[in-house]
Amino acid sequence: MKDVMRSGSRKIVLRLLPLLCLGYVAAYLDRINVSFAALQLNEDLSLSPAAYGLGAGLFFAGYVLFEVPSNLILRRVGAKLWISRIMISWGVISALTAFVHNEATFYLCRFLLGIAEAGFLPGVILYLNQWLLPQDRARALSVLASSTAVAGLVGSPLSMWLLGMDGLWGLRGWQWLFVLEGLPAVILGAAILLTLPNTPMAAKWLTSAEKSALQAALDREAGYLELHQFNRLGPNLFWTVGLLGLVYFCMVLGMYGVAFWMPQILKDILGGADLSLLGWYNAIPFLAAILGMLAIGWSSDRLGERKLHVIGALALASVGCVLAGMATGLVGTLVALSLALIGLWSVIGPFWAFTTARMGGLAAAVGVALINSIGNTGGFFGPYVMGWLKSATADYRAGLYVLALVLVVGVVSMALVRGDRAAETAIKA
Repeated sequence: MKDVMRSGSRKIVLRLLPLLCLGYVAAYLDRINVSFAALQLNEDLSLSPAAYGLGAGLFFAGYVLFEVPSNLILRRVGAKLWISRIMISWGVISALTAFVHNEATFYLCRFLLGIAEAGFLPGVILYLNQWLLPQDRARALSVLASSTAVAGLVGSPLSMWLLGMDGLWGLRGWQWLFVLEGLPAVILGAAILLTLPNTPMAAKWLTSAEKSALQAALDREAGYLELHQFNRLGPNLFWTVGLLGLVYFCMVLGMYGVAFWMPQILKDILGGADLSLLGWYNAIPFLAAILGMLAIGWSSDRLGERKLHVIGALALASVGCVLAGMATGLVGTLVALSLALIGLWSVIGPFWAFTTARMGGLAAAVGVALINSIGNTGGFFGPYVMGWLKSATADYRAGLYVLALVLVVGVVSMALVRGDRAAETAIKA
């Protein structure tokens, strides 16, 4: 039976993850490409650092407001259809950002992009939970989350190259960047709608034995969650959701506080030097993040432990932010930023594996959306705080130290969450 389940799980990973990962690459690229567009956009629209930080963060205001409604709609209409809708709409809006012409239209497009993308990550997590066994989820979610680092790795030099198209057909480089990086989301959204099955029982590429074995294991998990009332809404659930939301808030604040400003931090360090290599320098911390998060996700599944992996990753990210604030040269800054990104990205897989092992049914739909909503408010505050402190101090150090302090709050919050292994142990039995 175990061999049959392992065979089915391997097929699921190979069939589902590549397309979902490509979708997440497109999603993250359309979130952060504004960090490169800002190298030209800020001057064209006369945006101050604080105004740019506000605009970058407004994405998350729209995202958070529509996260729970989006996830409830997804639960009603099905993951495949709703994920496809999300991708197509955000790709269109991202491309239309090329035509913003002042501060107000920039703010509006960022807000609408957040509304369009709301529900994507929780939807994908819930979709994968309908397919994957609990013991396989941290690695799968780490692979999925590594897509965002891949977006940074590939998108950094790509975005700099697109900025180099400045003047072609009368468009600025930042306009080409938004148009050409928005279109892949539309194409991938259509591909997901046409190719992904809704459930294991609908997958033609699984054998009857694999379908039965996997469904039995997933039903056993659902039964455990029902028995322990982890699928019901109540005070205990909302206390746990609140703490986990705070943990995720701290991680997201740090993630986007660093990612949205990293090109400009590196530009300041390079000074008057040739900026043609800026995209490649910006890619180095993302490469480190990919390697680190895959290793930590593997370790979490191998040891069957989630909580300490989350705490350790947050602590590493905090140290990286402090060192980035202290660094003066290019090499030291890149090493420090690499440590920060390894920690920040490595939180994702173990965190969501820990979270989804404690929720099922309606509780999962609402709980995951609430945690993601609370967490993604950090995506608004991170870029804005960095921009405000840069305007106030003419330096990035204060912002990086604030990010480090917030990540320490995340460590403490995760330590307060009950972290027994009862759920994982019972489900595996």
